[in-house]
Amino acid sequence: MTTNTYSRAAHDLGLSAWFGGTLANAVSLNAAAAQADTSSGTGAVANAGWDRWTPVNLGAIALHLAGSVGQLVGNSERLKAQSGVGTMALTKTGLTAAALGATAYSRTLGKRVSQHGAVPVESGTEPTATTPKAVANAQRQLKVLQWVIPVLTGGLVVVSAFAGEQQRASEVKKGLLSRLTP
Repeated sequence: MTTNTYSRAAHDLGLSAWFGGTLANAVSLNAAAAQADTSSGTGAVANAGWDRWTPVNLGAIALHLAGSVGQLVGNSERLKAQSGVGTMALTKTGLTAAALGATAYSRTLGKRVSQHGAVPVESGTEPTATTPKAVANAQRQLKVLQWVIPVLTGGLVVVSAFAGEQQRASEVKKGLLSRLTP
């Protein structure tokens, strides 16, 4: 395997875990926590699940970022020479920055919720009338962010597929020729 293979694998494995894990938690964990016997138990289950996911997600993001840097280095010549590759790289960078920001903010809100312990909630992102105000406010924002992060990381998956298509010999030839001809 070449260095590019390792960086591509790190990029893809990290991104797939980041995307898949946040999507799975949005679809299942937040709703499944509502099956606890009490509303306080619901909060405890949701907090425990998200707290367990956080270090795995951090590792996935770090792996993805390391792979992304490797991809940039490995494709630096194409980045300079092939038309469209720079735009794709900027798009990926923007989506990555947005996903990182949303993930970081989500974790900040998640810590706010988790610090309150086993508070009464309807689900991982739904407060009850007796949920403390700070937790309820954080949950309302998390309700949106739980979908924003998979949308952004899903966008990265799509742009990465496009980047792979740009590496086809026919596309490289077209991209190089378009740089040379007016």
